[in-house]
Amino acid sequence: MTRPTRLLSALAVAILVLGPTTATWAAKLAIARIYIEFNASANDLGFHVFLDGEDWKDIAIVNPGGTPIFMVEGSGPYAELGMTELFFEGAEPSLDDVPLNQLLGQFPEGRYRFTGSTVDDVPFGRNATLSHAVPAAPVVSTQVVGNSITISWLPVASTPSGFPARPIDIVGYQVIVDTFQVTLPDSSTQVTLPLEFAASLGKGTHLFEVLAIDVSGNQTITEGSFVIP
Repeated sequence: MTRPTRLLSALAVAILVLGPTTATWAAKLAIARIYIEFNASANDLGFHVFLDGEDWKDIAIVNPGGTPIFMVEGSGPYAELGMTELFFEGAEPSLDDVPLNQLLGQFPEGRYRFTGSTVDDVPFGRNATLSHAVPAAPVVSTQVVGNSITISWLPVASTPSGFPARPIDIVGYQVIVDTFQVTLPDSSTQVTLPLEFAASLGKGTHLFEVLAIDVSGNQTITEGSFVIP
């Protein structure tokens, strides 16, 4: 599965639907996001970051307690010409190995400060808010009739068992099957794969993912499969 594309597309849903939710310090950093991805099927969880700006050469992230947790600085041509987007995934340990409360304690809720400087040595920054509001896993089902393949899910309106109780406001769902992916509004509960794509899959078992995306940007994955006889 195209994991970076999936995450950026999922993130774009919240950005497009909600608009910017962080306080802008300078126009040079247009987007700053830190969010949780929980894979309910694999029972693992990670903290991911996406930012977008123009011609910056260094950037740091400081947590709500004032502790720096990330720093990157370009050198050579990157220091001279600058950089724009940056996306990275934190490691996603299994909750069987690293307890949930330990992970959440390392990344407390609140304001994370993104600060840096442009290639012209102009300082800039932006705030991003991390929430522990993690949506529950979508409950999925499939129907295969010839080349008509429909993936369905139940609406998500709560947090997973054992997670902090927080209000959940789903802004969209994303479905990924091999090279096909689509992001749908929060009112959607199913998608039928395009016939040409479905016909190209061939016989056998095929994997898919359905993501529920909260207004905070946090997202939860359910993995599933269907069989083409």
